[in-house]
Amino acid sequence: MRVHWVRSILHSDCRMFRDCRRIASLILILIAGLAAGPQTTPNADALPPQPLGVNDLISVTIYNAEELSLKVRVDGRGVVRLPMLSKPVPAVGILPSGLERSIRQAYIDAGILVNPTVTVAVIEYSSKPVSVIGAVRTPVTFNADQPVTLLEALTRAGGLTEEAGSYLLLSRHPRGEDDEGVITQRIAIVDVLESASALENVRLRGGEEVRVPEAGKIYVVGNVKKPGTYRIPNDHQTSILKALALSEGLAPNAMNDAFIYREGPDGSKTEIPVDLKKILARKSPDVTLLRNDVFYVPESGKKKATFSAIDKAIAFGSATLSGVLVWGVAR
Repeated sequence: MRVHWVRSILHSDCRMFRDCRRIASLILILIAGLAAGPQTTPNADALPPQPLGVNDLISVTIYNAEELSLKVRVDGRGVVRLPMLSKPVPAVGILPSGLERSIRQAYIDAGILVNPTVTVAVIEYSSKPVSVIGAVRTPVTFNADQPVTLLEALTRAGGLTEEAGSYLLLSRHPRGEDDEGVITQRIAIVDVLESASALENVRLRGGEEVRVPEAGKIYVVGNVKKPGTYRIPNDHQTSILKALALSEGLAPNAMNDAFIYREGPDGSKTEIPVDLKKILARKSPDVTLLRNDVFYVPESGKKKATFSAIDKAIAFGSATLSGVLVWGVAR
C-alpha cells in the first residue's frame, strides 16, 4: 500500500514537472517574441528609400493600431496629416526611416500612444520627375521611382531621332532646391551609348531635365555638285573647305567668289563675301561657318541670286538655283 502511494506521488510529480517545463518553455518563447518586436509583413509595393517630396504616396503602419494605419500623400506644404494628431508631421526631404521616428514621437507627445512601433513604406514617388525632351522620338516625363541611367531615360523617350546632335544637356538641382542651384552638364552621346563606365556616377534620381539638342546645320546652295542641308560634325561650327567636301566640290563654271548669309538675333541677314579662289589656293585662311549659315556659290557669268531666291532654295529642300531638287544630309 505504501509503495503504491509513493509511486502515485512520484508519477504525479513527474507529470506536474513535465507540465511546468512545457509552460516554462512557452513563457520563454513569448518573452523572446516580445523582445524581438512585432513581425510585420514587408510591403510588396514599397520602393527603395529616398528623401520624400510633395505628392509622394506612403503607407504608414502602426503596430496594434490598425485604426491609425493608412496610406497618405505628402501634401503641397510638405507634410502628412495623420489620424488623431492635431498637428501635421513634416515629411519633405526626410527619409522614410526619419519619418517613422517623427510619427512615433508625435503620437507619444500627444499622449495617444505610449511606445508605438511605426513603419513607413513608399508606394509611389510622384515628386521625382525626370524630363527627356528635344531630339527624341517621344518626349516624356516620368517619375524616378529608383535611380536610372541616362541610357534608360533615353530609352523611355523612344531613343534619338536622326536630327539629334552629338551631345545632350543634363540639368539638375544639386541640393534639390530652387532654380538658383541648377547646374547643367554637357555629355557626349557616344559616352551614353558606348561607354557606360565613363558615366558610372551619373544617375537620375528625380528633378533632372535631359535635353537633346538638334544637330547644327548649314545650307550649301548654288554651283556645287551636291547642294543640300548638312549637319555640322561638332554641332557648333565648320568651315568652307569642309562644306565643299560635304557637297562634293564645285561644279563647272563656279565663280571665284562666294557668299555667306548669316542671320542675326533680330532676324536680319548679313552678306559676307568670300574670296573662294584664294582659299582653295591656300593663299587665304579657311573661313568659319556657323550653324544655320547659308553658303552660296554663284555660277560664273550669271547674275547673283537674291536673298529671297536663296531662301526659296533652302525651303524647297536645298534646291540648286537652276531648279533641280537635290538633298544631301551628312551623317
